[in-house]
Amino acid sequence: MTIKLTKFIECDFDDYYKLVSNEKVMAQITERSIPLDEARTNFQKLLNRNSKYEKYGSYKIFDRFNHFIGLGHLTLNETITTEAEIGYMLMPEYWGKGFGTEIASKLIDIAYQTELEVLKAIIDPENIPSRKILLNNGFVSEQVCEIDGLPGEILCKRL
Repeated sequence: MTIKLTKFIECDFDDYYKLVSNEKVMAQITERSIPLDEARTNFQKLLNRNSKYEKYGSYKIFDRFNHFIGLGHLTLNETITTEAEIGYMLMPEYWGKGFGTEIASKLIDIAYQTELEVLKAIIDPENIPSRKILLNNGFVSEQVCEIDGLPGEILCKRL
């Protein structure tokens, strides 16, 4: 399979918006697609985070044919700097084809190149494929709770 990760830059908004405005993609993240103005604001925040760190941030993901397939992120917890959150979103046409597993693996590899001790992931507990990817990569369920008014499960991996 082989994917490529590169950090999002200013000219990548259209790919980002294609992802976050997709109702299927966002159903288990925010339970709603993101409107254009909100997406622009969020993308600017993403770019600001990307510029702060070499390894941490949001990556655009391409398949071996150089097609944009989604987003992966490794976001540093700026309060507990030995901890970061891992996450990923894929365009629906790439679901169930092993890309999520490969993205998680690459993000974990990046985490090992840092001073991190703990990786966290927050998922919708009903998102069985994502849960399976994380468990297969050594994450353990830490807590099932409500997060920002939505059902959530926090999984953790010690590095």
